[in-house]
Amino acid sequence: MKKTDAQIQHDVIAELDWEPLVDAANIGVAVNDGVVTLSGYVPRYPEKLAAEKAARRVSGVGAIAEEIKVRLASDPRTADHEIAKRIIDMFSWNVLIPHDKVMVKVEKGWVTLSGTVDYFYQSREARKAAGLVSGVVGVSNQLLVRAMPTSNDVKDRIATAIRRQADIDASGISVRADGSTITLDGKVKAWNERSIAERAAWSAPGVTSVKDNIEVAF
Repeated sequence: MKKTDAQIQHDVIAELDWEPLVDAANIGVAVNDGVVTLSGYVPRYPEKLAAEKAARRVSGVGAIAEEIKVRLASDPRTADHEIAKRIIDMFSWNVLIPHDKVMVKVEKGWVTLSGTVDYFYQSREARKAAGLVSGVVGVSNQLLVRAMPTSNDVKDRIATAIRRQADIDASGISVRADGSTITLDGKVKAWNERSIAERAAWSAPGVTSVKDNIEVAF
């Protein structure tokens, strides 16, 4: 049965209350035709991301309009060049981020990341790391993923991951590559097996989107 907007709103508010990284008292929730709008203020950018992730976990949410703003503490605002230096330093310490391939621009606390990387996880890790720096009010991740994946490459990675992490057969999983989008189909016996396949797909070079249609047959 399809949820009403009121039910979705109630569930999103409850999920925000349950999320320990979020102070739900400062966040407003509105729902229109399944589209959730989050508004209000938070003191740190990671809390803004946590609120968005919490809303996405709720069933019935069709899309999210994220209008939460980061309101810094009363301390003097960190200068843009200091923020940029801290981000670059953090990138250089993180082995998951190819720091020589990522350009960092900061304007009034808003960070823009640009450049080209080989893997989606590198783009994701760079955005996450930038958002942790004090003084950052938002991150625009414009990093591009270079290589295009092939279905054989992804299939091999899934089979290897499954052999390494679980005693199951990967032959029940089919893989299709359409540009940088990977679609997974088939059946597995447990949720953790489905997660293994999805993580393996994300690890392939050039993947920017994974559609996981794998069914769990208990």
